[in-house]
Amino acid sequence: MPSTSHVLDEARGLLKKRLAELDDERKRLERALGELGEKTTSGGRRGPGRPPGRRRGPGRPPGSSTASKRAPRRRRRGKNTRSDQAVGLVEKTPGISAASIAKAMKIKPNYLYRVLGELEKEGRVKKKGRQYYPGK
Repeated sequence: MPSTSHVLDEARGLLKKRLAELDDERKRLERALGELGEKTTSGGRRGPGRPPGRRRGPGRPPGSSTASKRAPRRRRRGKNTRSDQAVGLVEKTPGISAASIAKAMKIKPNYLYRVLGELEKEGRVKKKGRQYYPGK
């Protein structure tokens, strides 16, 4: 009959071998995900367009990288922006709700609330209860 220590050593060896196999498989799967453009859990490859050496240092809070100290980028607005579409719908049907505007624009209402808030600040629309009316 084999000794208890021999059985335990054999079990440890089998477990270590299996862990090594699983680790190799994990690395292969992460490599495959990286090839498909997916972010891996181990942090392997950097995303496209991200220059090397631009990591946050250890102990730095999120958002404290050198990139966050730059001036924010300004977007150029085209002629047919979401806000212009929303204003057009409000002008066409005064008293329309945000949900109805979102449905007509085929977008989610949670995005539209941000747009409508900006339009309200600019005075392009007015809100009364849950209804929106043309501004100016």
